[in-house]
Amino acid sequence: MIRVVVVDDEALIRTGFTYILNTADDIEVVAAVTGGQAVRTVRELRPEVVLLDIRMPDVDGLAVLADLRRIPDPPVVAMLTTFNMDEYVATALDSGAAGFLLKDTDPEQLPYLVRALTDGGVVLSSKVTRTVVDGYLAGGRRDAAARIVEQLTERERRVLILIAAGLSNTDIGSRMHLSTGTVKDHVSALLAKLEVSTRVQAALLAERAGLLGPSQEQEQREYGV
Repeated sequence: MIRVVVVDDEALIRTGFTYILNTADDIEVVAAVTGGQAVRTVRELRPEVVLLDIRMPDVDGLAVLADLRRIPDPPVVAMLTTFNMDEYVATALDSGAAGFLLKDTDPEQLPYLVRALTDGGVVLSSKVTRTVVDGYLAGGRRDAAARIVEQLTERERRVLILIAAGLSNTDIGSRMHLSTGTVKDHVSALLAKLEVSTRVQAALLAERAGLLGPSQEQEQREYGV
């Protein structure tokens, strides 16, 4: 069972997300709270996934994200917003968010996206614009992307390409005939070499380095990247 905490200032959003996710047999929303209650609730309940609103009147969602990332063995955090705003996306990614979803995401996709987050998938709303991606990789990161990727072994590069396509650890293992544990080891190694902390950041570097051909870009669309 995947345990989820929903954090949003709007009761309607909390209720809606809770109802949708609880219809899945393998997902349980263990709490739906406002921003001020988020860190304490997560510390007490230890969910695997947190869906966290960026803009809340009682507390800054990005500040909550930073606090959650400091918890030992932190949950996977995906940011929720009604706004497709470049500065929020970039800051969330820099702060270690594992995904970025608009609140108008198709309800039928939500359980799948939560499963993907739990299994290490890259989850970015399809409405996150090219401007956001390019802005995130501006300056030194853009210029150095290809050079950094050259440090990877051939197998690590293949894992990176599949990460960028939005595949989870289980999916990558199936594609490459590797155990999930071996995939996790490769992911840890390539994150260290790329000097990034999340799979999302690694995926964006892969895209800037030109590793994604048409087939991988199609997979991105299919997996919601």
